Amino acid sequence: MNEKYTPLFQPLTLPNGITLRNRFVLAPLTHVSSNEDGTISDRELPYIEKRSEDVGLAITAASNVTALGKAFPGQPSIARDSDIEGLRQQASVMKKNGAKAVAQIHHGGAQSLPQLTPEGDVAAPSEIELASFGEPQKHQARPITKEEIEETIQAFGEATRRAAQAGFDGVEIHGANHYLIQQFVSPYYNRRDDEWADPFKFPLAVVDEVTASARKHGGDDFIVGYRFSPEEAESPGITMELTKELIDQLAGHPLDYFHVSLMDIHSETREGLYYGQKRIQLIHDWIDGRAPLVGIGSIFTADDALSALETGTELVCLGRELLLDHQFVRKIQEGREKEINATFDPEEPTKYHLPEPLWQQLYNGFYPLPRNDG
Repeated sequence: MNEKYTPLFQPLTLPNGITLRNRFVLAPLTHVSSNEDGTISDRELPYIEKRSEDVGLAITAASNVTALGKAFPGQPSIARDSDIEGLRQQASVMKKNGAKAVAQIHHGGAQSLPQLTPEGDVAAPSEIELASFGEPQKHQARPITKEEIEETIQAFGEATRRAAQAGFDGVEIHGANHYLIQQFVSPYYNRRDDEWADPFKFPLAVVDEVTASARKHGGDDFIVGYRFSPEEAESPGITMELTKELIDQLAGHPLDYFHVSLMDIHSETREGLYYGQKRIQLIHDWIDGRAPLVGIGSIFTADDALSALETGTELVCLGRELLLDHQFVRKIQEGREKEINATFDPEEPTKYHLPEPLWQQLYNGFYPLPRNDG
């Protein structure tokens, strides 16, 4: 291995005492490849096994905690005890080669798809109309009731129990990408006039429920992470100032890592007090060593990965690149970084070892990828 990449292969110990073997993380990639009923399919197991082989931490695709929260076709479910057997198989293949396996737990909120939810029902913090995954037209989301809010919080705890029983090493709370938890934080989505108008009340309630369930069912070394998006384009939306407050609130809870969702790890803030500064460095400063930070976004080469680590982020998350080359980490470790494939060739459907539904999504441009169109 080229000596300059050595820092990427240093182990890291999380606050709960679990040690990750290196600094690489498999991102929670939407793969649209579970069975129609949300159970784990045969085609997704080899896909995620290959992409978990060499990383320190591997995260599943967003897995819905309730039927009302289903936001993708082919989305894995962690909402029923009957899901546990398939989840057990998934955890087993993810952990097979030494990675720690984490299930990402998720509720789509306003972005849930009416064609996938019971009776086409969609609920969000407040009434809103939008188009979500692949929809040609907008759908309507109604305000979620107080009773449903409490039920949803409990559902995140139950999903954590199922993850522990299935053999996962932890869970990641999906508080990013305009899904339900982020919607409660955002003034664009949350226009309530009750106690749930507080942007931090719902996410912190979920964190409390999940961490309590983690300790009860997974033990003290069960990992709990939290993913968030730091800034929204919507107005009024989430600002970096609001994200700073969120981090301060979350950091008082027993989380083992923070995971910031970015398309480019070196991206800069768009407005406000911190305009023009790098988001990743602001966030790392605000966390102030209270937990490791997972950074992600446009990492396609070994030097990209090293540059990401040099921002201060403790863990480097690979999403699109592990779709293009599942041996990315191994090639760096073996001194073969020049052999890394970092482009998408739409004429090579078997090259990337992907389930057919995911291949089709890539072919149709779901994930923005550097393309090799010949």
